[in-house]
Amino acid sequence: MIMEKPKIAAKVPMIMDMKPGQYYWCSCGKSDTQPFCSGAHEGTPFTPVKVEIDNAKKVAWCMCKNTKKEPFCDGSHTKL
Repeated sequence: MIMEKPKIAAKVPMIMDMKPGQYYWCSCGKSDTQPFCSGAHEGTPFTPVKVEIDNAKKVAWCMCKNTKKEPFCDGSHTKL
């Protein structure tokens, strides 16, 4: 069985100033509202990753979708 791979949205992280709240990170790479889920994963084995941000802070969202620290960038894009 071949596992479906996510689409690489970008080979750099998306760095954003985030407010406290609940977010859903796109894990499939197909969302048109990157780095957040738009429902484009429908029909794929991917599901969004729920993230709770408690305090306002700067976040580096993974855009290559290959991070081992979902949903945050761990530098995996440098090996693609």
